[in-house]
Amino acid sequence: MAGPSDPGAPVACWKRHIVRQLRLRDRTQKALFLELVPAYNRLLEKAELLARFSETLLPEPNSVTPATHQGPWEEEEAGPDSDQVPSPAALRVKWQEEEEGLRLECGEMAYQVVVKSAALGALESQLEERQSRLAALEARVAQLQEARAKKARQVDARRALNAAQQAAYEALRAHAGRQEAALRRLQEEARDLLERLVQRKARAAAERNLRNERRERAKQARVSLELKKAAKRTVSISESPDALDDGITEEAEPPALAAEPKSLESEAIEKWRRPFRSASATSLTVFRCVDVVKGLLDFKKRRGHSIGGAPEQRYQSIPVCLAARLPTRAQDVLEAHLSEVNAVHFGPNSSVLATGGADRLILLWNVVGGRLKAKQTLEGAGGSITSVDFDPSGSQVLAATYNKAAQLWKVGEAQSKETLSGHTDKVTAAKFKLTRHQAVTGSRDRTVKEWDLGRAYCSRTISVVSYCNDVVCGDHIIISGHNDQKIRFWDSRGPRCTQVIPVQGRVTSLSLSHDQLHLLSCSRDDTLKVIDLRVSNIRQVFRADGFKCGSDWTKAVFSPDRSYALAGSWDGALYIWDVDTGKLESSLRGPHCAAVNAKGEGTSQRSQPAEAAQGLGGRTFDQALPLPLSGASGWQDAHLASSVEGV
Repeated sequence: MAGPSDPGAPVACWKRHIVRQLRLRDRTQKALFLELVPAYNRLLEKAELLARFSETLLPEPNSVTPATHQGPWEEEEAGPDSDQVPSPAALRVKWQEEEEGLRLECGEMAYQVVVKSAALGALESQLEERQSRLAALEARVAQLQEARAKKARQVDARRALNAAQQAAYEALRAHAGRQEAALRRLQEEARDLLERLVQRKARAAAERNLRNERRERAKQARVSLELKKAAKRTVSISESPDALDDGITEEAEPPALAAEPKSLESEAIEKWRRPFRSASATSLTVFRCVDVVKGLLDFKKRRGHSIGGAPEQRYQSIPVCLAARLPTRAQDVLEAHLSEVNAVHFGPNSSVLATGGADRLILLWNVVGGRLKAKQTLEGAGGSITSVDFDPSGSQVLAATYNKAAQLWKVGEAQSKETLSGHTDKVTAAKFKLTRHQAVTGSRDRTVKEWDLGRAYCSRTISVVSYCNDVVCGDHIIISGHNDQKIRFWDSRGPRCTQVIPVQGRVTSLSLSHDQLHLLSCSRDDTLKVIDLRVSNIRQVFRADGFKCGSDWTKAVFSPDRSYALAGSWDGALYIWDVDTGKLESSLRGPHCAAVNAKGEGTSQRSQPAEAAQGLGGRTFDQALPLPLSGASGWQDAHLASSVEGV
């Protein structure tokens, strides 16, 4: 008997199948003729019996008349009423008729047998055809099974190879991480070594300058002494220079004075020839000391910006706001710009406020006693201002414009210092990082760019699938809000997006709390959302009846203590929510008559002690012309304690 692995097993299997089918066909066809054959046999037996009877009943030549012999059939044919027995001729005719009828029936049956045989032959041909097709299909199935087994082996091999490659990739990734960490350590060590080398060189230069200064003082002292000696002698005016030279006794010049410049020597001889005492020559030394000190100071300044200098100083403002009091009215209303006000931002110490509008101007204001005093106008923007930001030190202002660029001003200079060009569409956001020489911009050209402001160079370009409406920066993270209803997180040290948080509605603004733990987003679905960055989920959603986001650049901000969230509506009202409870605390309707698109929040730093409580209020900026306008509102913190200890 063939086993499962025997190649003849499939052949024996289909042979047995054919035998079973043939037996089944025999039984099926035989069942059709089981009743016909016995009936046909009975008819043959009856015909033979009738033939024998007919032979026995034939009359002999000298036999008695047929009337005297009657059989049982004759009695039946005659019936009870007939008096005569039928003749043998009549019986023979009758038998012949019955025999003819039987022959006809046999012929019909034979015809049916022929028809059935033809149908059986057709069925047998169909069966053979199907059996051949079945054999072909079984062969095809065997080929496919073999191919499937081969593919399964290939899949297993590929899986094993993928697992090995994944393990190798993980090992390479871990090795790359270790190498990167080692590289960072080496870079830090190199910076430290370079800093120490620069410091050592500076000390060596200072010591060398000091030695030179001492040598110069010794020279000047000797020259002064010789001048005093020469001044005590009486020199005749009529005396010739040669006689003067012969009469003057000079001391041997020490080696230190041998290298004195000829100009100084000639000046000293000239003074010796004068009949009066010369002034002291120490003024040269004083001036030289001043020049040396200034050179050292300039060197220290240049060293801070050089490639081999110390790492870039990072700024982190530490707020001292204990609690923010809800504003109730507008403290100051000014006609600030000639057109819409699109951006408002406080400086790091909240004493300076910057506003930017569609009139391509940035105005700086001093905040004095709850009032705004004009400080400076920054000009040179190539388009409408969309975003304004101060650097952490408060000495520079960065603005995003509709002119496909961001521009940098130095506070105190009216004209733009640098132009950051490279975007191909409107720049919607420009923010400083925690260093004053790095910035990030977002644009409608679907890119986010990092900039080195020291060289006005784009150090990195991040391509996104949607418009960027706003960006904020943390320690090592960049957060961007986009038109496709998503907030994306980027690591400054990595190439890819680290996280995506979807929101309902186009994102119009982002605001990062001072502790960098919460993010406030405003979107066109007329909601504000607070995102807890520690768990990366939406913590609170703010809505209000009547609140509606007026544009794609409407800004929302936290209060300095992160207790409240503020946003402006399309109808000129300001809505304030409690962050902890989610309750709408206040709805302010002031001088604005159109959509409020920009707000700013200010804070104080630890270096500025709070001596007394101050009022909390909003400041509004309206355009001067009766055109469709947008307002801007400022937010200041309230100091409720006389000391900053324990804040």
